[in-house]
Formats: sequence, structure tokens, C-alpha cells
Amino acid sequence: MEGALYQSREIDEAGDAGRGDDAPWRSVALAHTQIVEEARSRTLQRADGFREKFDEWRFAASQTLAQVDLAPDLAEAIGSRRWFRGLGTFLGLSAFALALWPDFSPVEAAPAMEIDGTSQDEFRSQMILPLALGADSGRHMGATPRVAELKRAPERPQIQLLATLARGDGFDRMLQRAGVGAADAARVAELVGRSVALGDIDPGTQVDITLGRRPAPGEARPLDKLAFRARFDLQLAIERVDGNLALRRIPIRVDDTPLRIRGTVGSSLYRSARAAGAPASAVQQYLKTLGDQIDMDRGLRPTDTFDIIVSHRRAATGERQAGQLLFAGIERGGKPVTQLMRWGKDGQFYEASGVGEQKSGLMRPVPGAVSSRFGMRRHPILGYRRMHAGLDFRASHGTAIVAVTDGTVNAAGRMGGCGNAVRIDHGGGLQTRYCHMSRMAVRSGQRVSRGQVIGYVGSTGLSTGAHLHYEMYRNGRAVDPASVQFVTRAQLSGEELRRFRDSLTRLRTVEPGAALAELQKSSTETASEEPTREIDKLDRPRKAG
Repeated sequence: MEGALYQSREIDEAGDAGRGDDAPWRSVALAHTQIVEEARSRTLQRADGFREKFDEWRFAASQTLAQVDLAPDLAEAIGSRRWFRGLGTFLGLSAFALALWPDFSPVEAAPAMEIDGTSQDEFRSQMILPLALGADSGRHMGATPRVAELKRAPERPQIQLLATLARGDGFDRMLQRAGVGAADAARVAELVGRSVALGDIDPGTQVDITLGRRPAPGEARPLDKLAFRARFDLQLAIERVDGNLALRRIPIRVDDTPLRIRGTVGSSLYRSARAAGAPASAVQQYLKTLGDQIDMDRGLRPTDTFDIIVSHRRAATGERQAGQLLFAGIERGGKPVTQLMRWGKDGQFYEASGVGEQKSGLMRPVPGAVSSRFGMRRHPILGYRRMHAGLDFRASHGTAIVAVTDGTVNAAGRMGGCGNAVRIDHGGGLQTRYCHMSRMAVRSGQRVSRGQVIGYVGSTGLSTGAHLHYEMYRNGRAVDPASVQFVTRAQLSGEELRRFRDSLTRLRTVEPGAALAELQKSSTETASEEPTREIDKLDRPRKAG
């Protein structure tokens, strides 16, 4: 039998035993050809073939590896040298396995390529989703013999459009660009002009247009109907009835209850008013109106209550529109301190007593600080003491100079040591002069208003640098500008004063936030919003013929 194993002592060439009886035995692998069967004995032969030599080498290697004992059982002889050798083998194999741990980064299935617009269109043409959204992509298939070619493509019976009136555009031109014929556009403009001036239609107004079927190929589609919001309180609709266009006015119910907002001034009047819900434009008007009457820094306290009333319109359709400031008030301890209401064609604010707009002192001609006051001083250029008949304001070259109050320019030009200067007569014997200008923005005889720019800071004349020298004269005599408060006011009287006070009383009865409530719809408005059922159309009378 090939590969049989025999236990044999090592025998030398002479046939004598090389060792004693107690010498160790070892296993020997014998090929079948090495075993010679004889009647009396068995003889060991050397391996001659490759296969025999390979078997002998494999057996020897297995015996050698068995003696090395690389992976001993770690459950036996714990703590021995053999156990630690096995532990080292285990740790080494574990580290090798972890080193070959696979990476979890995504595997590139295809090389990266740049996809341009043409490629994207090609990919999109193979998609199914656009086909379900109107067939705006996809490949056209070749026509088969069973396909009959149409003489002309069929058109939709109606087209619905939305046109927007641009600033500076004409109403009829807008309709023609949307596809309305010239005759229909002219007729619509004529009908609309009877109800509202075409120039009064606000830019940005959107017009719903429905065009019908063409009467003949190449002709313009006729206008079936048109509707738009002509004013805040009016909607216009045009429909074709028996072949002619007819206008239908749809009034929109509007409530004009003013919007009243009250709150505590706090650390910032502007932020408090905005937090209370006042529109930004209304708050700016409110601050400007109060600033013309009181000192905003000293005349307000954090515990005061502001009172703002703004014109407000709300339509039954849900739209809202805030207008200009109507009333500006300040209360302290529950009692009114300032009450101002807009009155008259010019929109001027009047106090509750009927006294008109009051300017709280003169405006500062430039924003800079005062560097030299009125009185005797040593002249910086002449070198001796002389009267300084005005105030010097620090300002950089080119800073705008404004008139401190309303008046008429009675001189503008070169004035000796003042250089370029402007002199304004404010009436009542009061005059002001602004010196050392780099250039002037007004001319002699011109009427100027409070805060209007009259020139720019310079250093002309006897001046050591750019600044403004500001002088004031009363009846021709120089006075200290810092000691004068100039006030302009108007006074109501008689029947107009009574009507003013009645309006103020009614305005103050408006409840805060009352204009923010939803406007209740009438039964007619509610019924018009309900959709018409098809079954209800059967009950309508039909036209004869």
C-alpha cells in the first residue's frame, strides 16, 4: 500500500543498530515501491522518482512544522513560555488582518466626466418624467404609413393670458403685445376710459385676458373677456356679449377706518412704534412731525405714551392699504402733552388749540460743533482783539450749509473779510449771514425754505481754515445767534377752527387696532364667491333659437 507507515529503528550501512534499545523511534513515510514483498523479510529502499521524493519532502516538512508549534492552544499551560509564544502569534496575525481591512469609501463605478449642456439635454430626452409634464422632451418616432398628415395643426379654442402694465406703457399697447387685436384693444381702452382715466391706472396692474378661436388662419384671436383691478375700490370686467364688448363695473366695498397705534416710548421711540405694528413710513412721518414741534431729546420720557393715527383702507376682498399720518400725539400720566393733526389742502399739522406748524427754534446751519462764540476775542490773522459778531462752526471743506429758517436771499457774493457769503432776510427785522463759503448755491432775490442748501463750507476771505462763520442781526444790530429762537406758526379761527376741533374729536375716538380686524363680508359677497355647480346651470333659462 502506497504511503504505508512503519516504525523502524535507524539502521546503518553495516546493518547494525546505531543506538541502543532505548533509542527514540520516529515515523517514516514509505512509498509502495519502497516495500518489497519477499517470503521471509521486508527491505527499505530509497525513493527514486519525483513523486516519491515529493511525498518524502512533504512528510518531513510537516514533521518540522509540528515541532515548531506556532499556534499552541491558548487554553493550555496559561502563563508558560509556550503560551506567550502562542499569544504573540495571535497578536501578529490579528494586526496583519487589520492591516488588510477593506476601505469603506465609495467605489468609482465609472470614470468622472464633465457633463455639458448638450449632454444634459441628451440625458433629459431619455427621461420619462418630462413626458408626464406635457411632453416637453423625448425623441420623435418616425411616422408609419398609417399616419395621416394634417393640413394645419389644430389650435386651442381659448387662450388665457396674464398681462402686466409697465411704467410708462399705454393700456392699449399692453393689450396688443399680449395678442389682442388692434380693434379690440382700442375698444377696451375706450370702455375703460369711461370709468377711470387710463393714466390713473397704477403701474404693475395685472390684467386677466381670455382670447377666443381665430375666425380665419392668420387673423388675430378675438377678445372673449378681460378683468383687472382698476382702483382699490373698483374692479372692471369686459365680456363679449352677442359679438360686442360690454363693460361691467364691480364695486369693491372698502372700509376707511383709520389705524390707531399706541404704546410706551421706552428707550427708542422708533423701535417701540415699529414693534407695536406701525408702518415704517408712518413712523418716519411721526418723528419728523414731532421733531418740528418739540425737542426730541429733552421733550420725551421713556414712560410717555405715543399715539399714532394713520389713514388706512381695507377692502372686502382682503387687501389693505396704509396711507399718510393723520395724528401725532404724546401723553404723559394719562394727559395729552402734544396733539398734532393734519388739516387743510396743504396737509399742514396743527395743534389741538388750532395753532399751526411750529418750528422748535432755528436749524443748525452745519452739523459741526461750535469752535468760537459771540464776543470779544483776539483775531487769529489780524493779531489784535476785536468783536467776533457770530458763531464759528467746525466743518470740513465742501460741507453743505442750510438756511436756519424760511426767508429771502437779499445778498449773495463777495463780502470783504467774509469772503463768499450769503445774507438772508427772514422778516420781522431778522437777518442771518453765512461767511467763508467755497461756493454758493443761491442767488440774490431767491426765496429759500428752512433746511434748504444755500452754499458749501470753504475758507475764503480772512480765514485760517475751512469753517463756517454764522452771524445774526436784528434790526441791523448784531445779536448772539445762540440766544435767539425763531418760530413760525399759523392760526385757525372761526368756522374753520370749529370744524378742525370736531374732526380732532372724532379722530381720537378711534379704538387702537380697530382697523386690523377682518372686514365682514356681506351675503351678496359670500354668494358670489361660491362656485357654480353644473347641475345648477340646468335651471337657468336658455336663449331662444
